[in-house]
Parts: sequence; C-alpha cells; structure tokens
Amino acid sequence: MNTSSRVAFLAPAKLNISLEVFGKRPDGYHNIRSVMVPVSLYDEVLVEEAGEGIDVEVADGSIPSDASNTCHKAARLFMERTGVPRGVRVSVRKRIPTEAGLGGGSSDAAATFKGLMALTGVEVPEDALAAMAAAVGADVPFFMCGRPALVEGLGDRVTPLDWEVPFCALIVKPPFGLATREGYERLRRDPGDPPARGAVPAVRAWDDLVSLVGNDFEPAWAESRPEIGEIKGDLLAAGAAAAGMTGSGSAVFGLYRDEGDAREALGALSRKRGPHPENGRRTYVARNI
Repeated sequence: MNTSSRVAFLAPAKLNISLEVFGKRPDGYHNIRSVMVPVSLYDEVLVEEAGEGIDVEVADGSIPSDASNTCHKAARLFMERTGVPRGVRVSVRKRIPTEAGLGGGSSDAAATFKGLMALTGVEVPEDALAAMAAAVGADVPFFMCGRPALVEGLGDRVTPLDWEVPFCALIVKPPFGLATREGYERLRRDPGDPPARGAVPAVRAWDDLVSLVGNDFEPAWAESRPEIGEIKGDLLAAGAAAAGMTGSGSAVFGLYRDEGDAREALGALSRKRGPHPENGRRTYVARNI
C-alpha cells in the first residue's frame, strides 16, 4: 500500500475533432470512428482512503453521487479486481459542464482509476485495465490513454496519433444539455457494419487539423436545436479556422492557432451578444494537451 492516504488528479475535457457514427449493432449500440484530443479544461478528482465501502462527493448537486456515478463504478471495479483498498472516498470538483459532449464524467472515472493505482501501489495489467475502463463508459479508455487518439468501435479501440500541431479552442456551451441516447436515436442509423478501416490520420500541419473537423450528430440536432448551428456560425465569423460540435453535444468549439486569437474571438462574441446577454451560454478557452 502506498504511504500516502490521498492523491489528486486533474481530469481533462476532450474534443471530438471528428466523429463518425456507423450502423446500429445487434446489441443496440453503434460503432464510431473519432479523432479525440484532451484539452486544458479540468475537473479535479481527489481519491483518499476511507473506513469501508465507496463514498463519492460531487460539489455539483445536479450530478448523482450514488452507484450510477462513473467514479463510483470505477472504484467498485478496481476494488473488486484488486481487493484494495477496503474503503475509498472520491471527491470531485466540477468545472467541465455536463451533457456537453466534453467527456467530464468519463474523465473523472479515468482519474479515479489512476488515483486508486497511485494510492494503493497496485498496477492493474494493461488489458485488464482497458476492459475495466470500457465497462464504465465509452470514453474512459480514451482518457486512460491521455493523448490525442483515434477512437473506434464502442470507444474501446484507442490508437494514439502522431500529433504535432498545437491549437487553442474557444468552447461555447449553450444553456441546455443534450442526452447522448437521444442523439443516437435521432441519427436513425440502419443496422450495418462500419466500412473497412482507412489510414490512421496524422496531424503534422494546421491544414491536417482543419480538414478533420466534422460531426455526424450535428444534422441530428439541426431542427430541434438551431442554436448549435448559430454558435458554429458565430465562431466562424469570429475567425475560427473550423468549428463543430463535440461528442453528441451540446458544446461547440472553434479552432484557433493560439490563445490570443481565441480570446480575441471571445471578445467578439461577447460584443455581438451585448453587455447583458440573457442567452445563458458559458465559454471556455482551452489548449490541446
């Protein structure tokens, strides 16, 4: 057992630079192909030994802390697999918005796995850890990887990418969230296998990055949530080289070469909405990590 009784990890958000969704599988899920990148918008996850059992505390009262919580699921699987510790408390300070497609819950779960390994000194074999991560949620294996990756299948096939291009993103979260399950239902994909795998992308130049941007979920929400398209248009008008929705929504990002350009765009969006906007949008500037 590690001599430390508590450890803390930053849990980054992610952007789906690209996201393709293929036909529905016999089990009701869909195969995907996505280029995903972690960015510098973080939750903080504190993992510490407790007397017995699992206790999850989330500062955001709208997020459940019971057995349905991703950190609780991760802790339960780890304890069942390793037998340690006897009890654990996981405390989460949220900054990543929920129902935004930014992967906050999955990232928190990955941080819980990492925290428990650091806390106990137990290193779970890579294949077993990957299976545990996938059992908690589709994006958790990506966050265990911790770098830009091509993510395929149910999110369980993660291939790190050759990535050489820094960028900064202006992320806009509208005043509503979007449910992933509803997004898949709106896609109305017929059953079918994904096409044969093509070349694994490499991002060595700015144009490589810009050309990747696209999200199959955007048309699914176009009629019922026109604000998604409006935000995308606002970002492009504010100088984004490309813009798109992340995950199944609702957050939209614009890509800029550096933080100065992104903050200039943020100012332009603020001026457009007026000094006292009532649109409820939240904005974040983040870089790839």
